[in-house]
Parts: sequence; structure tokens; C-alpha cells
Amino acid sequence: MALRHHLLKNTSRFLTHTTEVLGQNVSDLDGRHVVSPTASSVLFLISEPCSLGKHSKTPWLVLNKRSQQVRQPGDLCFPGGGPSPRVDTILAKSLSLPGFPFSRWRSQVGYPFSKNNHLLAQLLATCLRESFEEMRLIPLAVKFLGPLPSQRLVMFDRVIYPMVGWVKYQKYFRLNGEVESLVHIPIEQLFNPDNYACFQIAYPSELSVDTDQESRQLPCYVHRLGGIREILWGATYRMIMTFLWQVFDFIPPETSTLPKIDSPLSPAYFNRG
Repeated sequence: MALRHHLLKNTSRFLTHTTEVLGQNVSDLDGRHVVSPTASSVLFLISEPCSLGKHSKTPWLVLNKRSQQVRQPGDLCFPGGGPSPRVDTILAKSLSLPGFPFSRWRSQVGYPFSKNNHLLAQLLATCLRESFEEMRLIPLAVKFLGPLPSQRLVMFDRVIYPMVGWVKYQKYFRLNGEVESLVHIPIEQLFNPDNYACFQIAYPSELSVDTDQESRQLPCYVHRLGGIREILWGATYRMIMTFLWQVFDFIPPETSTLPKIDSPLSPAYFNRG
């Protein structure tokens, strides 16, 4: 508890500690699926609160709420998407130039330029490009903190590679048609066990989903702000829980102890985009 409070109140220490911890994930990166059509890279985006005009004195997660124009509408997610190999290769080389985000990260963690670091640069280029397209995030304003372990989606054939980034100076974002709104979650609120629940999924009867009964009851985080409730679940939830465990040694409550939230999914959830 003391470690969490100290890190969240001390931005410099938080960034240094997070970079050191996430650097240990580099050697575990599995690059076999990085350039696959089923691969995605997302920017696990953390912001200094003052850059968003908020009143909290601790960092916030910045998530996108998916619009009705895309598959999985209404879900909270981090910005990102699939690779564009030619463009991302050029961008990855640019990010590796002295003074640019990937080069700065390499200097801080002290890793030699290995095959995994080349894959990391490619993945970082993908999610920064997608973040610019979705929300006009300025790529060079992002401080790269390191990777999280990859996540395989349960309901879709896709592997997601989360890249953790910190943004300080950008105050305004312009969203494209894929994003309904931005949702900001203070990291300190994620430590409150009362904000967790069990998400009971009801699949459409006409849809055949290859999943077992247990996967229909999933842990989730309930974010409430101004009378609006947002449910954080699935792969994005798992990424965030992995981050909290690695950086803060936090483990969420057991699913069996959580209150239930029912949520039927429409066919449109699976068919768009």
C-alpha cells in the first residue's frame, strides 16, 4: 500500500519504476505473430492528470470507447490496431533515431539492440500510428515505458501486444469515427475492491461462439463518473490487471466474491468492422 501511494504521488519515481519493471518483459516477447493479420498493437496510455484538465493528483489511464460504427461497440479499449508493415517499418526506424521515443527508452533501460527490440520498435510504431489516426495523439509527445505480455482474445482470432506509453503535454484530442469518446480512469481508483464485479455475458441465440461456460462469467471493473457507468472487461481488463500486478503488486478480488452484472451482447457486437 505504501509503495502504491509513493509511486502515484511521485511522477518521476513512477515512470522510472514502471520502465524498470516492464523492461523485464522484453525477453519474453514472442514475435511469431507480430506481422500476422491477426496481430494488433495497442498503446496502453497513461496521462499526467493536469494535461487532461482533471483534479486528481495521480496518473490516469486514457481509454477509447468504441463507437457504433465498429465491431465490439461500446467497449473500452486502448487505441491501436493491426500492422501496416511498409509504413510501420519506416516509422519504427524514425522512432529509433537519437532523441526519439524508442531511442530514449533504449538509453534508459540499457538494452542492446536485439531482435526483440526491433520487434518492439515495430509494435510501438503500429500503435502510435493508429493512435494518431483514432485520436490525433502526437507520437513524439509519448514517452515509451515498455511492453506488457501479449493477450489473446477469447471471442476473436487476434493477439494483442500492449505497449505502455506516458503522455504529458497534449491537452486536446480529436476523435475519428471509430471512437465515441475518451474515458479517463484514475489509477488510484483501480485499487478499490468495491469497484469490481462479475460480468455475466449472454450470447445471442443465433450466434455460435466457441467458448465454454466458465468464460461467460468474467471479472470486470465498474467505472462511474457523473452518473455514467462504464464496464471494463475482456482483454483490456486483463492488460490493466497485468500492469497493476507487475508495477504495484496488486491483485483484484476473487471473481466468486464479486456482485453480478448481466450484459446481453447483440449480434452487431460481433459482426461490424
